[in-house]
Amino acid sequence: MNIAITAGLQLMPPAFSAGLSAWSSENGLTGDASWAGAANAAIVPADQDFGACLEILKQQDVTRLRFRGETPILAGTYLRISARIKAVAGNLPQVRIGAWAGTAGRVRVPGVTETGPAVPLPAYGQIVEVAAVVATGNRPGVDMAWGNTASLGHFGIDLIGPNGGAVRIESIRIEDVTAAFLPGLIDWVDVRDFGARGDGVTDDRAAFLRADTAAAGGSVLVPEGVYFIGDDLSMDSPVRFRGSLKMPRAARLGLRRGFDFPTYADAFGDETEGLKRGLQALFDYVDHGSFDLCGRKVDLTEPLVMKDIAPGLTVFSARRVLMNGQIAIANPAAFATRTVSSVGTYDPGNATELRGVAQVAQIEVGSRVTGPGVGREVYVRARNIAAGTLTLSQPLYGGAGTRSYTFLRYRYAFDFSGVAQIDRFHFLNIDFGLDDGASGVMLPPEGSIWTFRDCSFARPKDRAITSIGGGCQGMVVDRCDFLAPDMGELAQNRTSVAININSNDNKIRDNRFVRFGHFCVAAGTGHIISGNHWFQGDTADQGVRFAGLVLTSRNAQTTITGNYVDNASIEWTNEHHARPAEVTNTPFGGLTITGNTFLCSHTVPNFAWLVIKPFAAGYFVHGLTVTGNVFKALYANITRVDKVDTTFGDLDMARMRNIRFEGNSFNGIATFTANPCDVTFTQGAASNRWIVPTDGVLPFGGHAMKVESIIAESAITSAAGARIGEVPFVQNQQGAVKTAVALNFATAVKGSVSVKVRMDAPN
Repeated sequence: MNIAITAGLQLMPPAFSAGLSAWSSENGLTGDASWAGAANAAIVPADQDFGACLEILKQQDVTRLRFRGETPILAGTYLRISARIKAVAGNLPQVRIGAWAGTAGRVRVPGVTETGPAVPLPAYGQIVEVAAVVATGNRPGVDMAWGNTASLGHFGIDLIGPNGGAVRIESIRIEDVTAAFLPGLIDWVDVRDFGARGDGVTDDRAAFLRADTAAAGGSVLVPEGVYFIGDDLSMDSPVRFRGSLKMPRAARLGLRRGFDFPTYADAFGDETEGLKRGLQALFDYVDHGSFDLCGRKVDLTEPLVMKDIAPGLTVFSARRVLMNGQIAIANPAAFATRTVSSVGTYDPGNATELRGVAQVAQIEVGSRVTGPGVGREVYVRARNIAAGTLTLSQPLYGGAGTRSYTFLRYRYAFDFSGVAQIDRFHFLNIDFGLDDGASGVMLPPEGSIWTFRDCSFARPKDRAITSIGGGCQGMVVDRCDFLAPDMGELAQNRTSVAININSNDNKIRDNRFVRFGHFCVAAGTGHIISGNHWFQGDTADQGVRFAGLVLTSRNAQTTITGNYVDNASIEWTNEHHARPAEVTNTPFGGLTITGNTFLCSHTVPNFAWLVIKPFAAGYFVHGLTVTGNVFKALYANITRVDKVDTTFGDLDMARMRNIRFEGNSFNGIATFTANPCDVTFTQGAASNRWIVPTDGVLPFGGHAMKVESIIAESAITSAAGARIGEVPFVQNQQGAVKTAVALNFATAVKGSVSVKVRMDAPN
């Protein structure tokens, strides 16, 4: 806009999404018919090209769209009225800029041109921009010269030609282009005036730098053409791109006064390339820390592989942010999974290495490893082609041996696997509209404090956020929404995983996860998982259910608080250990589960919300707190809330320590779980030995290892009714499964007692 002439004037009409009452189907005057409520007009909220736009069905020979607002016509001012439009159905009309010229008294100016050149709409979906210039003076380039009588105008478009066609209109733009006609008043310079050729071959870098200097506080215009820039280029002035740039991949473009996606997309004439170049510049130690998508949708035609986007980038530790936009997949074929099968040799002495790997050159870094003896979410972190070795993200539990493995390389919208270390990268308010076309984000092998906040992951093809090494250290995932690609499948058929973790101190808070195979597979320790809602039910009447959260570190040091756990379990394993059968003297411990709501419905009776799965016999638990939770089963009772998966081995119940399982509420559960548990027992016939059962109440089928207290709830009497005051001595771990205690009296007695029994030693 020419500030000297039109400062303070509102030229741009409102977006159609604000309502159609501001738009007339006649000339735009007071009393003229409005498009609001018209049967042949509607707001389209999300067109793939325009976003929110207006759709009109042409029913009149001249179908008019006029802005009711009065645009001032000032002497010496040149206004450009433009619109982007496309045909979507029916006959193909022509379109032109249309106007109504009025005096200061709002009387129509006679004898002036009120239409611009007509442009045909050539094909459905092909976007056409129609434009016309209005001014008081009749100069070359002016389409409607209205003279000094005109003081105001109502502007819009006309649809002419055959009726019965439907078109969509992005917006009507009214811009001050006075600078194009009055060079002496403009505040920009043209790169062509400083030697730029724009032929796509000549290196125009020096011309751009001269123009940047000459702008002296103004802006730089890059007109139509292709401008080759042979090396890094930084521009201090705002740059407006009509043409596009061509640069070597290693060369960086730094637009310090226009560091946002729309500018970079314009600079390179392509959305994917614009985002690549913006990210490349973001990973530079310059004066910008965030790249704003400005609410735009970016249609990716290929994965964004950071090692290719920013050649030479190996380590980056400054905080950087990508924010405010939508990522979509325009070419799913470019994101196809690559599968390689190969043989490798594993030695637990080198816990994260596969040796003697055939076809090692064909196996990509970032591939997921599957096969016998491999735990969940194990990835290739690095490879040495010359040595024939692969470095893994986690050890394998299967022990030494040569085995066949399958390597699955998923494709991600953002792939950081080829950069050794990136710290403090943040995705803020990004909508990953993946639609089963690609996975989401693969983290680098090393890094810390990655953040995903207020993001949405819609149907990632296989994975949403993947860690292949230590890049997840201290990761924060807050207030995000995750929708699985296989949510329509039965629970047992789902293969998707929202998040996996290898390192420590992750914060997963206030998120929503819908029907993934697992919402999180977490190695490492020190995690805080709070305020989330994950649900994994299906349409089966008596369905099996699986782990939503999988913890693979025995010493978890993890807090699970205030979550809503729906038709999914918490599974605690040691599957990421190279020698699970050789370290059974080390316990599971350090897990706190408090204040959660657990719900299930239409499940098989043996479903349990808390499952411990040791990958060898002989392990025990030392340090587990389960307090203040609500457990509720709907439509069918379940047996209990906890169990041990004995596929590989059972827990050693004689070594359990420091377990608190109390203060929980149960609804629809056949057997309540508590430790310590209070058992009320009545001995009807006098006996000197009372066997007091715990009836499965102790967690995980634990042994009755300790009696904390015995309280008489009635008089303890002999067979003859004489009151006995003797305190019995206790024998623990009685019965075939050691879940009862024996109370031993000197004489035969009867009565009722309350016994507090523990299945652990408290320290």
